[in-house]
Amino acid sequence: MSDVSLEDFKTEVTAFLDANAKPRAQEEAFQWGKGRDNQAMFEEVDREVEKQQLAEAKKFRAARYDAGLAWITGPKEYGGRELSPAHERLYAQLEARYDTPSGGFFGIGLGMVAPTIHAHAQKHIQDRYLPALYRGDLVACQLFSEPGAGSDLASLQTKAEKDGDEWVITGQKVWTSGAHYSDIGEIIARTDPNQPKHKGLTGFVVDMNAPGVEVRPLRQMTGGAAFNEVFFTEVRVPDDHRLGDVGQGWTVALTTLMNERASIGTGGAGGGGGGGITRFIEMARHYGVADDPLIRQELARLYIGQKISGYTNQRAMDKIKAGQTPGPEMSLSKMALVNNMLQQQKLLGMVLGSKLVVDTGEWGTFSNHQFVLGLPAMRIAGGSDEVMRNIVGERVLGLPKDVGIDTTSPFKDLKVGTQRS
Repeated sequence: MSDVSLEDFKTEVTAFLDANAKPRAQEEAFQWGKGRDNQAMFEEVDREVEKQQLAEAKKFRAARYDAGLAWITGPKEYGGRELSPAHERLYAQLEARYDTPSGGFFGIGLGMVAPTIHAHAQKHIQDRYLPALYRGDLVACQLFSEPGAGSDLASLQTKAEKDGDEWVITGQKVWTSGAHYSDIGEIIARTDPNQPKHKGLTGFVVDMNAPGVEVRPLRQMTGGAAFNEVFFTEVRVPDDHRLGDVGQGWTVALTTLMNERASIGTGGAGGGGGGGITRFIEMARHYGVADDPLIRQELARLYIGQKISGYTNQRAMDKIKAGQTPGPEMSLSKMALVNNMLQQQKLLGMVLGSKLVVDTGEWGTFSNHQFVLGLPAMRIAGGSDEVMRNIVGERVLGLPKDVGIDTTSPFKDLKVGTQRS
C-alpha cells in the first residue's frame, strides 16, 4: 500500500480536476420549484446523443487513467495506484464538486465484468482487458439472462461447443443493458448438456463486434430502450477467452452476481433512487401536508431506511476493497435499495395523487412517472426480490431451503378433495 497522504492526494486530485473539468456552481439549499426538475429515471435518450455522451465520458476516463486516478485501489500492473479506500472516497467527494461526464457507461464493466476477469481470466487476458476497461477504451456488458432463464439463471440454454482452439456460441440473451455500445461482454453458456444444470456451464469473454452477434433494442413501458436482446449465431470465441475452467461457469457467475448486487445496491450501476430525503420533505411542505402525521411517519421511514442502507453499503464495500469476497450481504444491499425506492414511490403517490400520472405542467409532478414505471424492473434486476429473500433466509439466517417439488406424485394425478401426505 502506498504511503501517499490524503492531503497530498487531495492536492493531486484537485489539480487534475481543475485541468480537466469545470467546478460546479455553488449549490444553494434545495427549494421546491427551483432549477431543473431532473428526478426522472429511465428516461429515453436518443442513441445519437448517447454516442456523443459516451465519447465525452471515454475522453475523461482516459485522462483519469493516464493521471493514475481511474483505479485508485487497484494493482499497479493494471494502471492502479494501490491506495486505500479512503483515497478512493476522497476522490469521489472532490469530483462531485465538478461537472464531469457521466460514468454510468462504465458501471457494468467496472462494477461486474472487470472484477470477474480479474478473478477468473488467464493472466494475458487480464493484461489485455483490465487496463483497457479502466481507461475507458473498452466498454463491457453482462450476458446472463435469457427468455427462459431469468431468476433461475442455471436453466440457461445458450450453448458453447468446442471446435479446436475455439468455442462456437449459439443462443439468445435478454435484458442486456448497454449491449448496443459495448465492445466486449461476459457470457455464461452451456458447455455440457449432460451435466446437472449448475455444473454444465462455462464463462467466456466475447467480442460484441464479432460476426454472428446481433443486438436489438427492447422498448420498455417507460419509453426508454436501455435494455437489449442479443442473438449469437455460431459466434467463435478463442479458448483463452474462457473464464475459469470448463464447467465452472456457475462459480464465475456468482462472482459477477455478487459484484452486481453490490453495484446496484450502492447505485454504482445506475440503480440510484428517485432523490434524497430533502426533496420529499420540501415536496410535503409545498403541498401543505408536512404536518400530516401519516406523511411525517412515512418520511421518517424513508429517512431511517436510507441511513441504514448507507451504513450497510459502506460496511460491505469496505469488505470488498479489503480484498474479501462479496457475500450474501450484497443481497441485503440490493433489497434495501428496492425497499427505499418503494417507500419513495409511496410518498409520491400520497402527496401528489393524480398529478403523478396526469401532466399538468407543474414542476416536480409528472416527471416522476418514469420513476414509478421503471421501479418494477428494479425488483428483478440483479436477482428478483424472491431470490434475494431466499439467499438471505438460507445463507444469512440459516433457515432451511424451500421444499422441492415432489416429481414422483404429479399434481394432475391427485383426485379432487384429496391431500398429498
